[in-house]
Parts: sequence; structure tokens; C-alpha cells
Amino acid sequence: MATANLAGAAAAVPDQESAAAHNVESRYTNAEWTRFLSEVEKGIKVSEEPCPCPDVGSPALAKTIDHTLLKLDVRPIQFDELCSEARVDGFASTQEEGHQDAESAADWKNRETKQSLEAGAEELDVVINYEDLKAQDYSKVYKELATLRMQAPHPVMLKLILETSQLDRSQIIAGCALAAAAHYDFVKTSTGFKGHGATIEHVRLMKACCDNVSVVNGTGRTMRVKASGGIRTIEDAVKMLEAGASRLGTSGGVWIVKEGREQAERSQSPPSAREGSSTRPGLTTRLFTDY
Repeated sequence: MATANLAGAAAAVPDQESAAAHNVESRYTNAEWTRFLSEVEKGIKVSEEPCPCPDVGSPALAKTIDHTLLKLDVRPIQFDELCSEARVDGFASTQEEGHQDAESAADWKNRETKQSLEAGAEELDVVINYEDLKAQDYSKVYKELATLRMQAPHPVMLKLILETSQLDRSQIIAGCALAAAAHYDFVKTSTGFKGHGATIEHVRLMKACCDNVSVVNGTGRTMRVKASGGIRTIEDAVKMLEAGASRLGTSGGVWIVKEGREQAERSQSPPSAREGSSTRPGLTTRLFTDY
């Protein structure tokens, strides 16, 4: 692969669900992937210009939020409350249960993907095997991603969690490029359970990668960025959206939307009416985790 051409890599993943899993093989050796990823990295230009952000008082803000409850020891009533909150505020989705560990066996990920789809899931967040990524075993990483994509073809939305706290700049770029080659819809910063969560620098870098590979692969699809981990306030949310995120993973969505509405109301009120401070949501809103 002397010249970088993501279209060739992307073509290895048919959009047809009927494609046989045993045919999901990387078309390139690790050495060829390395040359390709090096070319991709050269084209990455990170911008510090803020991206458009929804008005904090509008329903569009809630549409950027994946409302999460990721603990394993929750009761059914807590899932019901999560879904009720999502319906009331109009969140993009609810996300439940824990993520797979990065080193979970591919067969286990495949089984869980199948079970989730059979249960009615329309969006799946999966964790990249970042140890294989760090070891530059790109063919293995790509094969796993492509197999999952074939199991969950469009319109199912796939989001690849990179666990950016465990990666350097080049590894983040490689993860984004491999996700694009496998036709993923989003790349996501973190599970929130290992290292730090989302940072402005990482979100900007991932946004630049998405913009770059959408031009290189020529498929017409533009991958997007999901920021997750440590997003607790409206200020956190705005920073991540302006850095380039299109989705936010947080259990604080109810509070964030409440803050946004109050902030918008204060900006339209006379100074005398702006005194006082917000209060946290009531007992009916349970913020189980910051992720």
C-alpha cells in the first residue's frame, strides 16, 4: 500500500449483512497499514476554532446527550427511571450496563452484539482492543471492528471507544482511521472507568481525524465524535461540543439540560431577576455515575 487510500480499506467491509464473517480479513499487512496510517497522520490539522454548539436553552442540546447508567448492580426500576428521564428531556439515547473490557475476547463481543440487537438496541458502544492497537497489530484490530460492523450493519449506529487516556497522539489517529475503514459512525473518547475522561485536546484531535478520513475514503460518510467521562455541568458540555463532539455521554444529562435552560432564561432576564443559584435536580433524579 504505497499510497494512502482508505477507500480500498473501507471496501473490505460490505454494508450487506449477508457477507460471511470468515471473509472479514484485513486486505493489508501490518506494514501496509503502518504506511497508510503514517500518511493519514500527516494530513491531520487540528483546529482550535470553536465548532457550532446548540443553544443551551434549546431542545437541540438534549439531542446531543446519551443518558447513561453504566453500573452493573442496578435494579430494574432504575432503568425505568433512566428511560423516563430520557423521554421527558428528549435525549438522543439511553445507555445501560457496563462496557466490555478492552481485552474481551472477540467472540464474546460478537455474542453480546448479537444479544443487544435481538433485544432492540439501535446504537452500540464497543471498546477497541487498545493493547493490540498499541502493539501495532492493525490487521487484528481491523478484523475485529469489521466483524462487528458486519454483525450490526447500518442503520445500526456503532461507536468505537478508544480509551484515549491510554493512547498517545499517533495511536488515537490510528484508532480513528481504523474505525473509519470499518464504517463506524462515531469514535468515542472513553468508557470513564480507566484513566481520565474526555479532554478538549483529544476531542479536537479526533474531530480533525474524522474530517480528514472522510475526505480520504471518499465514501460520503463522515464519522463523528462522542465525548464521555467527566462531563457534569453545562460548562463541560459546551466545551466538548465546541471542541468538536456531536454526542456527549453523561449521567448528568438532566442537570446539564436544567442548567442550560436556566442559563438561557437568565440571559434574557433583567439583572435584578438573575440573583440566586440553581439547585440540583430532586431525589427523583439519580446521578449514578459521572459517565
